[in-house]
Amino acid sequence: MNAPARTIGFVFIDRFADWEYGLLSASAVEWFGASAVALTPDGEPVTSCSGFGLTPARSTRVADNGDLNAVAVIGSDAWASETPPDVADLLTAVNERGGVVGGICAGTLALARAGLFENARHTSNGRDWITHHMPDYVGKAHYVDVPHAVADHRIVSAPGSAPGTFAHQFLLTLYSDQEAALAEMRAIFAKEYGEAGQAS
Repeated sequence: MNAPARTIGFVFIDRFADWEYGLLSASAVEWFGASAVALTPDGEPVTSCSGFGLTPARSTRVADNGDLNAVAVIGSDAWASETPPDVADLLTAVNERGGVVGGICAGTLALARAGLFENARHTSNGRDWITHHMPDYVGKAHYVDVPHAVADHRIVSAPGSAPGTFAHQFLLTLYSDQEAALAEMRAIFAKEYGEAGQAS
């Protein structure tokens, strides 16, 4: 693809969900020539919910990430804990310079804490779920109770059950001039669900 070079940061914390980032990271690199960079809050290794270890390239400090065109926060139960990591400065910095900021599953809580849903339609793991964890978050009136990803004002959000539409909406927002490639990608993703629905 003749897409402009982009660098996407992926924020991982302990017990991150293995299935939530692969479609996005691989598609971004293989289809669009993006650079995918693994980040953790302190720059230290983390372990996925299935036990796989991940060593990040760097931390989530704003000073370390001036090259990011986008950032995706990957879900983990730890985002819903009483003492979740604070990555608001990074998310806000990327947003303020016109980058794409995304969150999937419990990663949406990090976007809510950063105030990024104030003016953006968004979704998560259910209205009751997000308001249980953050009853008074800014922008909750813009919540959309749907089973797929939602993109608005360069903010992308999705429930943990929707890594496919999260990848598609994230890349559609980041590469808005690559409509043909993204339409092809969507068609490929959709085939699986169409065929699965017809299986007996």
